[in-house]
Amino acid sequence: MDILSKRIVVLPGDGIGPEVCAEAVRVLKAVSDRFGHEFQFDYQLLGACAIDATGAPLPEATLTACRRADAVLLGAIGDPKYDNDPTAPVRPEQGLLGLRKELGLYANIRPITAYDQLLAHSPLRPERIQGTDILIFRELTGGIYFGEKGRSEDRASAYDHCTYHRDEILRIAHRAFRAAETRRHQLTLVDKANVLETSRLWRETVQGLAPEYPSVALDFLYVDNAAMQIILNPRQFDVMLTENMFGDILSDEASVIAGSLGLLPSASIGDAAALFEPIHGSFPQAKGQGLANPIATILSTALLLDHFGLLIEAECVRDAVQHALNSGVVTPELNPATRYTTEQVGSFITYAVLDIHDCEMHRNNIQLGLSTII
Repeated sequence: MDILSKRIVVLPGDGIGPEVCAEAVRVLKAVSDRFGHEFQFDYQLLGACAIDATGAPLPEATLTACRRADAVLLGAIGDPKYDNDPTAPVRPEQGLLGLRKELGLYANIRPITAYDQLLAHSPLRPERIQGTDILIFRELTGGIYFGEKGRSEDRASAYDHCTYHRDEILRIAHRAFRAAETRRHQLTLVDKANVLETSRLWRETVQGLAPEYPSVALDFLYVDNAAMQIILNPRQFDVMLTENMFGDILSDEASVIAGSLGLLPSASIGDAAALFEPIHGSFPQAKGQGLANPIATILSTALLLDHFGLLIEAECVRDAVQHALNSGVVTPELNPATRYTTEQVGSFITYAVLDIHDCEMHRNNIQLGLSTII
C-alpha cells in the first residue's frame, strides 16, 4: 500500500459549515489512521467570517494557503446579514467565486445518487428514481456567467455575452470521457445546438474528441429535453456533460432525486487545484443546534480521496455512509423521530471507517453522547 502525505486546507465558512467540516475532518483522520496516510489540516477563513475578521471574503492568506494545498475542503458560506442587505458592497459569495477563478477550477463534478433507504424523501415516485446514479460535469469558469455584461445608458436594456473557446470545452470533455470509461461507458452532452452558436461549438468539439474514447457511447440532448428526462427517467443517464449555466440549473434539478441537499457532495477541479464541498448552503437557522446533516460533506471527502488516487479509501468512506443510512443513524432532516445529532452521525461514520463492525458496539454510547474518537 502506498502511503501518502497530503496538505488539506479546510475552509469551515459560515453557519453550519464549521459543524459539518468538523465531522468530515474526523472521517479523514480515521482514514489516515486506518490506512497509514498523513493528512495535514490548515484552517483558513472564507465567506462572511472572513469579511468580519478581515473585511475581505477571500483574504490573501487564504488564497495563498489554497494555492499551496493538495486539496481544499469547504463547508458552506453565507450569512443573513449579507443575504438580507442587497446594498452590501462585499458579499460572502464573492469569496467562493474569486477562489474558483484564482485556482482555475473549471470542472464542477456532482454525483447524484438515489439511496434505497431514502427514496421516500424525494418528491418523485420511488419507482422512477430507484437505481439512479448520475455524474454531472459542469464547466465552471466560462460561459454567460463570466462573459461581458452591461446596461444601456438609459438602463432600459441589458446584455450578457456567452463565450466559449474550444480549449475550455476540450479540457472538461476529456475529464467527462475518462469518468465514463470507469463507469457505464455512456456520455450525454447537453446543449442547445439548434439555437446557440456556443452550443454548436460544444457539440462539434465533443464529437471530434469522441474517437479517442471508443468504449464510450456518446449521445446528445437539448437542455429543455434533458430537464424533462431527468424527471421522467433519470436511470437512463450515466455521465452528463454541459456548459456553465445549463449545468447550474440541471444539477440543482437533479438534486431532488436524492431527497435531501444534505446528501450531495461536489468537487471543483482544475489542472493544479481541487476543491470539495457539499452542495447545500450555510443554513444559519440551524447553527450550533446539532441538526446539520454532515453526510454531504463526508461524501465530499470521498471525492477528495478519489482525487488523490486513494480509491479503496474513498470506497471505505462511502461504505461507512451507506452503513449509517442502513442503520438509521441520521439527523432529523432525514428522520424527524431520530435522536442523532450532527456529531453523533459523524461519530458513527468515523467508527465505521475504522471498523464497520466495531461501530455497532458503540451505537448506544454514541446515542448517549459518551463516545469519543480522534
